[in-house]
Amino acid sequence: MRFSKLSRSIRQLSTHVLAIFMGVMLTVTSLQVLPSVAEPGPTPVTESSTKVAQKSLPATSVIGSSSFVTAAVNRVGSAVVRIDTERTITRRNDPLMEDPFFRRFFGDSFPQQSPTEQLRGLGSGFILDKSGVILTNAHVVDKADKVTVRLKDGRTFEGKVRGIDEVTDLAVVKINAGNDLPIAPLGSSSNVQVGDWAIAVGNPLGFDNTVTLGIVSTLKRSSAQVGISDKRLDFIQTDAAINPGNSGGPLLNGLGEVIGINTAIRADAMGIGFAIPIDKAKAIAVQLQRDGKVAHPYLGVQMVTLTPELAKQNNSDPNSMFAIPEVKGVLVMRVVPNSPAATAGIRRGDVIVQIDNKAITSAEQLQRVVEDSTLGQMLQIKVQRGSQTQMLSVRTAELKDIS
Repeated sequence: MRFSKLSRSIRQLSTHVLAIFMGVMLTVTSLQVLPSVAEPGPTPVTESSTKVAQKSLPATSVIGSSSFVTAAVNRVGSAVVRIDTERTITRRNDPLMEDPFFRRFFGDSFPQQSPTEQLRGLGSGFILDKSGVILTNAHVVDKADKVTVRLKDGRTFEGKVRGIDEVTDLAVVKINAGNDLPIAPLGSSSNVQVGDWAIAVGNPLGFDNTVTLGIVSTLKRSSAQVGISDKRLDFIQTDAAINPGNSGGPLLNGLGEVIGINTAIRADAMGIGFAIPIDKAKAIAVQLQRDGKVAHPYLGVQMVTLTPELAKQNNSDPNSMFAIPEVKGVLVMRVVPNSPAATAGIRRGDVIVQIDNKAITSAEQLQRVVEDSTLGQMLQIKVQRGSQTQMLSVRTAELKDIS
């Protein structure tokens, strides 16, 4: 019995040993054959192999050592300038300081009061041509007694203000620095689309040669919507960071072309800035260089956009001052005395619905029509006055201080 069990165990062990031996032999045979079977040959180039090769490349080989922002800034950066201004204001002395009695009473301890005060300002600008013509914002250099322009290479020059237009917040400054200055390449704001890259270059808060990146948030944002009622502009809105000191500097597209002039920020806004479209600035700059000012036509009305729904709300209110025609147009809220509108007979409460047979549906549209007219041009204006319609002829005049 014991012999039978021992014999069975020997047979099982022999079987296992044989299996292990055969496995080893097969493995050795495979190793000897594998190199000859897998001899490397020409590898066909396929789309998938190309993608794999691309993925294995270093990041710098794929995207390059610099970005499009770097290229854009390098293209225009040397033409961006810093503008420092100084302005002296005179303050009226306290009459008590001039009274001999008080001087004798207080003696040397009487507080001294300086009759003048120096105000300093900071802004940006960019060179339009090699002779030293610089474009900036009007509010940067307005009423300045001294303008100093600093180039990127560190040179400084005295700037002469050649022209200012407060209505569009644009100004032209001239420096004498030879005839070989770098100039900023100008693009076209008419080609700008929402979502395009926007690169702001300037000297915010005194930090020279600062660059910020964003996108164009929207187009044709009216100055009335921005809260700047004394301007006539349709801004480019951007989320590129714009801070005090950026004013007058260029807003670039991805190619390094100037598409706008950074001009306005809202204190209550986070990450929203505004720029004057370069197409508008080009035309204004030419007039400022030639004439030193720009003549803007005006009618002399304060107005708001009216819809039938708003008119119904007004008319249903028992406390409303007067009934408003329930039509789409522009409601006249006030007529400036001695203005073209007053002379033509436009009244408060009138609704302007047409100008020269063209339907008017918003205050911004009416403003653009007037701005695009010429001084002394006769405009045929259709107004809805109560239940009646009237045609009035209004001759535009030059906009001056009407505040």
